Amino acid sequence: MPLSDEHRRQRGKNYALGGFLLALVILFFVVTLVKMGAQH
Repeated sequence: MPLSDEHRRQRGKNYALGGFLLALVILFFVVTLVKMGAQH
């Protein structure tokens, strides 16, 4: 059973999903900072 290709594809998908979630968290953090900065 050739697992290498499947594993590589799965790992790539996991990295893409992780990077997307990380970008969302950073974006949320930046927006929160900007809102707090605008209030004060």
